[in-house]
Amino acid sequence: MSTPMHCPGFEANKNLSSFSCKCPNCGKLVEIFSDEFDRPHVCKGCKQAIDFTKCTLDASA
Repeated sequence: MSTPMHCPGFEANKNLSSFSCKCPNCGKLVEIFSDEFDRPHVCKGCKQAIDFTKCTLDASA
């Protein structure tokens, strides 16, 4: 029996990108992955819903 080289689900997630941007409400840095843009998000700082169309992009990885 051989040991797998990667975790289960690796193939489905290996092309994801992560983005960091500032919350448009409070300025807290928020990280989001490319497969999460269509999901609702709440800022951990101000607890407000985040509209990523109004978020300024600071960095990407």
